[in-house]
Amino acid sequence: MTSLPMLGAAMTVDELETWRDWLIEGRRDLELQSFIEAETLNGDWMKLVARARRLLDGYEGRLGIHGPFWGFSIASEDPDVRALVARRLDQGLAVCEALGATQMVIHSPHTTWSHNNLDSLPGARERLSERVHDTLRDAVRRAENIGCTMVIENIEDKDPAVRVALAESFASPAVAVSIDTGHAHYAHGSTGAPPVDFYVTAAGNRLQHVHIQDADGYADRHWEIGRGTVNWHAVFGALARLDSNPRLILELRDKATIPASVAWLEAAGLAQ
Repeated sequence: MTSLPMLGAAMTVDELETWRDWLIEGRRDLELQSFIEAETLNGDWMKLVARARRLLDGYEGRLGIHGPFWGFSIASEDPDVRALVARRLDQGLAVCEALGATQMVIHSPHTTWSHNNLDSLPGARERLSERVHDTLRDAVRRAENIGCTMVIENIEDKDPAVRVALAESFASPAVAVSIDTGHAHYAHGSTGAPPVDFYVTAAGNRLQHVHIQDADGYADRHWEIGRGTVNWHAVFGALARLDSNPRLILELRDKATIPASVAWLEAAGLAQ
């Protein structure tokens, strides 16, 4: 093995059946994505946890999950919706506790609209932050108690610094930053945001998680690495300057392209 950073991957428990040996042999990080749907979280998800734990017997990498996100914002203006979102996040953290997962991905509340409009409305930026704090208050406390970190992933974020400031406002080890390279590249190509490596630099050592996917700057492609136009040398150059050792998670639509993506990055001298 070389000193290149080690890649992990995101997948469902079903897909874990195929990739478990690769993950275990490389001590690679894993993000399980089977606990996103409300139907799963409202059902008997312990059976799914038990299956995952059996498959992960002997696993020594860092384990996380993608938390719920469909249909809501963590900054909803409606207090009843915020209460529901808080419940969903609590369900996600219950899964983390049962799995022994130490990270949960949640979605940024910042949008293209908010980038252009928040500062035109007095106090709007502060009120957004207050709503996020109201939504996450109990989740942060529980995450601290179980040794789990919620990482806030960029979705439409045009300014890479605003999400970092939001994470820092909690002053808690249970809230950190995630970057999705495809989302950042979309924002760069379609909304005039900085390039992907600027997102890494802005996050600094608050960065604890990265979704690695290639894209064309127009849509959220989740292509294999090398198919799109992300400047990977710039991205990994920025990552190399960090001390936070973020989890580098391949989040590819076609899991069969994981080996080719690893091979591309290894041949480029960037990751393994």
